[in-house]
Amino acid sequence: MKKLFILDLLLIFLFLTYSNSFAQNNDTLSSQSNLLTISPKSQIINKEEKKPVFTVGLHGTVRGKYEYQFDMGKGRFQVRNARFSLSGNVTSVAGYKMEIDLSDEGKIKMLDAYVRLNMLQKKLRFTIGQMRVPFTIDAHRSPHQQYFANRSFIAKQVGNVRDVGATLGYSFGETVPVSIDAGIFNGSGLTEQKDFWTGNYNYSAKIQALFGNCVNLTLSLQKTHPDITDILMYDAGIYFEKHGFHVEAEYLRKNYTQVDFAGVNAIDAFVCYDLKVKEIFKKISFLARYDYMSDHSNGIANETGILYVNDPERHRLTAGLTFSLGLPFQADIRFNYEKYFYKKYAIPAISEQDKIVLEFVARF
Repeated sequence: MKKLFILDLLLIFLFLTYSNSFAQNNDTLSSQSNLLTISPKSQIINKEEKKPVFTVGLHGTVRGKYEYQFDMGKGRFQVRNARFSLSGNVTSVAGYKMEIDLSDEGKIKMLDAYVRLNMLQKKLRFTIGQMRVPFTIDAHRSPHQQYFANRSFIAKQVGNVRDVGATLGYSFGETVPVSIDAGIFNGSGLTEQKDFWTGNYNYSAKIQALFGNCVNLTLSLQKTHPDITDILMYDAGIYFEKHGFHVEAEYLRKNYTQVDFAGVNAIDAFVCYDLKVKEIFKKISFLARYDYMSDHSNGIANETGILYVNDPERHRLTAGLTFSLGLPFQADIRFNYEKYFYKKYAIPAISEQDKIVLEFVARF
């Protein structure tokens, strides 16, 4: 892990050094929307578009939070994320992305590392490497795009999958834009790649359609094989966004085959209203969420070869206020109150109980 960390920092340093050297020598470094465009004299330029081919985008997200748990009467400070990413184009067709989290709840994780080919005027795309699989609405959001300080059960426990593989995507339509993505993956997760050989791949597919530039409908499915059983997941979600409102609802069904374990139902529904202001903050968002998850297993059997409940059934109500200091999801202060409901026999995790959360988010 230390070697990986050192290597990642070295790569970041080399990229930054490379960018700065070209900027000083050629005076051709431009910055627009946090995108660094490098165009040395020897660089090949697309004559039709008259734009640099090679680009480097530098982005980062830092989330610092404080949580207070009422049952214990104790609190904690935490760096939830300290992400850094490099992305851009190598040619007019080939692009790339590398993302590392220097503090995912205190742990270092390599998240994204892929190459993407954009063809047919970027309508067709092929991606190979390590990535978030195309599945669900909420699980696909990056930390700075989340509406609440803590993710929904769909995004955290039930539908949270990152893996190594390849995807093929296609976008079409003008009146009703449609995007389709499908992929095949190892099923090994992010750490076991070298010695992992399989004939039982994971599959995922997702289709999105935008109606009237305000209603998004997303349907997706996924097949995984974490251990002794195949898991089939189906997800349907829709959201409406207009006049300062964002209203969203999502349902996920998770079925375990070949074993005696009941399927999982998960629901995420929330509403957000943005009130624009002209003082210190750009806007204030008022939020309310209900999410639910029945007894859930991650699909990995215990010592006796039986699936067990990793996450007990629960309901949760969340109320929130978000104060935005800049553009949407750029610099936010989030204040959330979470109320959990369990069955009497359930033993909830310490972090999954009634609490308040104060979070500061910065995105560059």
